[in-house]
Amino acid sequence: MPSVTIDLPETVAEQEAKLLLAIKLFETGRLSCGKAAEVAGISKRAFMEILGKHGVPVFETSPDELDDDVSRAR
Repeated sequence: MPSVTIDLPETVAEQEAKLLLAIKLFETGRLSCGKAAEVAGISKRAFMEILGKHGVPVFETSPDELDDDVSRAR
């Protein structure tokens, strides 16, 4: 995996920067949930919980897709 070096202000912890980068890369579809959790250095479960706290949906399903799924399940 490529690496990047970034000089952060003292007010931003390295772990926080990794987490926020991982959230954004997941949110934009650049990384899977598992890979984003790996970048953040935490478990996939913990990452999914943090996504919820940041208002980022874990699953991107449109209302129409949900309606289709529900109608097929009946």
